[in-house]
Amino acid sequence: MTTDTTTAATTQELRRPELRQTGLLHQSWTIVRRNLRHIRRQPEALTDVTIQPIMFVVLFAFVFGGSIQTQGSNYREWLLPGIMAQTMAFSSFVVAIGLNTDIDKGIVDRFRSLPISRASVLIGRSISSLIHSSIGIVVMSLTGLAIGWRIHDGVLDGLLAYGLLLLFGFAMIWIGILVGSAMRSIEAVNGLMFTTIFPITFLANTFAPTENMTPWLRTVAEWNPVSSLVQAMRELWGNAPAAGPDAALPLRHPELFAAGWSVLIAALVAPLAVRAFNRRTSE
Repeated sequence: MTTDTTTAATTQELRRPELRQTGLLHQSWTIVRRNLRHIRRQPEALTDVTIQPIMFVVLFAFVFGGSIQTQGSNYREWLLPGIMAQTMAFSSFVVAIGLNTDIDKGIVDRFRSLPISRASVLIGRSISSLIHSSIGIVVMSLTGLAIGWRIHDGVLDGLLAYGLLLLFGFAMIWIGILVGSAMRSIEAVNGLMFTTIFPITFLANTFAPTENMTPWLRTVAEWNPVSSLVQAMRELWGNAPAAGPDAALPLRHPELFAAGWSVLIAALVAPLAVRAFNRRTSE
């Protein structure tokens, strides 16, 4: 009698808990909360979107600002959209390193053992990375207000500029997913991302006008997607006049090209990123 009761009690304790069916949205949000919890436990992970952007703002505004001339605008106001675009481009670093770490440590394998969609891992990682980068945008906006930056052309245009910035960040996240899935180590991720994304953000109109560049370099810089985004934000915020007739087409229609470049990058890179992630996590 006692043995039967003990066996029944043990069987009841070891019974597998009931699994609830959840949708992709709920699964993705669970991954987002998991990633954000890491930031709360490791606040030093926010240095790339807090301390680093502030350093760029202060250095370029007060150290280099006196040597860089911009037509029809204050350099401090002219500068801030460029640093914001650079910070959003660096969001690809965050997702690439985070995803590569999860794959190497077997976290993704544990997720695969659960009854969840594999897509929820990528969606959760991309959303949390976008939130991470958005913190930096808020920090830089407050820093910009402190040094004299203002939005002059109304709330709607101001929000549209922020929307283009987030759209560009979403496109860059897919680049991070591709690199994080394809590279085999954190060192490889850092090396590839630094030697590609970092020069791209400087070979643009982020920190200096393109008018004074040599002709071939100016052409490259003005067709850079980062330049379209930066010019769009400057015009929408009233921080700079419209580009002149001698500028390249993307700078004469910056809002259209900023959105177009972002959609094109996402459309081209996303399938490659998903394929690389599936191949890496199926090995």
